[in-house]
Amino acid sequence: METLQIALDGRGVARIIMNRPEVFNAFDEAMIAELGQAVAHCVADPAVRVIVLAGAGKVFSAGADVQWMRRAAAASQEANLADARRFADMLHAIATCPKPTIARIHGLALGGGIGLACACDIAVASSEAKFAVSEARLGILPAVIGPYLIEAVGPRQARRLALTASRIDAQTALQMGLVHEVVELPELDAAIEHWSTELLASGPVAQTEIKQLFDQLAAGAIDDETRELTARTIARVRMGDEAREGFAAFLAKRPAAWISKD
Repeated sequence: METLQIALDGRGVARIIMNRPEVFNAFDEAMIAELGQAVAHCVADPAVRVIVLAGAGKVFSAGADVQWMRRAAAASQEANLADARRFADMLHAIATCPKPTIARIHGLALGGGIGLACACDIAVASSEAKFAVSEARLGILPAVIGPYLIEAVGPRQARRLALTASRIDAQTALQMGLVHEVVELPELDAAIEHWSTELLASGPVAQTEIKQLFDQLAAGAIDDETRELTARTIARVRMGDEAREGFAAFLAKRPAAWISKD
């Protein structure tokens, strides 16, 4: 691909690396299309267990390429809307990916770069990383990334970040739930390795079921429909082959079949 590097190790950890360091991994039409294609490829490949999204060079992602945004703004209403929908579809593909995803954040995560991080299941940042929901400084708003930002940090913090567009440090991002862990930059890859190992220890079918079920569960009162959905889901999943293997491995005190023996 022109804007990405993709690598898969022997355990099933795929790395998708945004590779436009000359523009701080800002994404344009091409990168948006290739990110969607890369995620679809990883979903379709049974060898892939975990997906890590990272950025080449000095930063994770500076968000949307301003030149791309200017081109979109100058296009017709129909073309502009189609372009925005492609961006929305790409974020949705990451957020609904049936396999676990990790964002590896260093340097900067600005605007849509924060959207990418929030769309991933787990976000790990280096201590020097800075974050900003920066769209308002350009006279626009974080519309497409808004739902993912709100889910990550809650409505009030999301409004504060979007309205001020001010930068925050990694510790502040950790405190508000924007990221899950902060480590020193030399330790970032080790932290990604730790999270990958933790994810690889769980059943892949179970993880897919978790993501699909949790997407259907809203915070708040647990009503009859929710109780029925959760009961039917566990009743179905625990009768499956992976559950049987998990129970057998636990009782036999051996690694489950999905854990690499390497």
